Amino acid sequence: MRLVFAGTPEVALPSLRALLDSGRHDVVAVVTRPDAPAGRGRRLVRSPVGALADERGIEVLTPAKASDPAFLGRLRELAPDCCPVVAYGALLPQAALDIPEHGWVNLHFSILPAWRGAAPVQAAVRHGDEITGATTFRIVKAMDAGPVYGVLTEPVRDTDTAGDLLTRLADAGAGLLASTVDGIEDGSLTAVEQPADGVSYAAKVTAEDARLDFTAPALAVDRLARAVTPEPGAWAEFRGERIKLGPVRRTDAERLKPGELLVERKRVLAGTATDPVALGEVQAPGKKRMAATDWARGARVEPGERLT
Repeated sequence: MRLVFAGTPEVALPSLRALLDSGRHDVVAVVTRPDAPAGRGRRLVRSPVGALADERGIEVLTPAKASDPAFLGRLRELAPDCCPVVAYGALLPQAALDIPEHGWVNLHFSILPAWRGAAPVQAAVRHGDEITGATTFRIVKAMDAGPVYGVLTEPVRDTDTAGDLLTRLADAGAGLLASTVDGIEDGSLTAVEQPADGVSYAAKVTAEDARLDFTAPALAVDRLARAVTPEPGAWAEFRGERIKLGPVRRTDAERLKPGELLVERKRVLAGTATDPVALGEVQAPGKKRMAATDWARGARVEPGERLT
């Protein structure tokens, strides 16, 4: 089939590579978010998907909005049979959805209808899901509500960060998306409507959402810290300044007051509503990330000082 692939970040690259290397389909263009300023010089940088397309000599479309008439016109000229999507990052108007005969087929990183929305992997980690997965479905106007083609499952490990889990799902999901496109082409797959029960939503995680609350139980602190790693990154305040925190580790150490710090030779503990947690990496303002013990020595943490 003639395909136009839509995606933006690195997580979309395994799927794009799988389709490019399948030898079965013709990826005639990619759609990605416009080049964005990055780095100290704030120069415009191509998205990871756009950069891979450039390497492969594939046309790159970067509409500011998918409703742009020029973009829709070019999409009609390309005449795709199907448009696979992975983390494109923009709303698709009905005018765009109507162009390919087989629609836009999205790879979503949850088992739908659970965790519809922008941050399904973060939600799975934060809420302690034991199993998550990925789903391919046909995009409709309602968010992540379209009929499903295929599903895979993936266990959530106790030490998984959202980044760890997303990497595994992106790799496994690439095969699911490629097989879905194959099945659409040969007619062996039929989309099935999602059940009405079990719907949940995972909104985009903001920096404020990533603030650790040490008055919560250790389990909740641990899950949140892992859920927001690497983005937007866990944080707390120390001496009135925001410090970034890597994932923590639950311990069975003697209880401390919520947020209270205890510096030991090989670890730094912070109190919670239950057992203390051991801090991982810490990044103070203007400093590089470092082990919590190195940070505590440099900051000269005094007995009774707290994270808030």
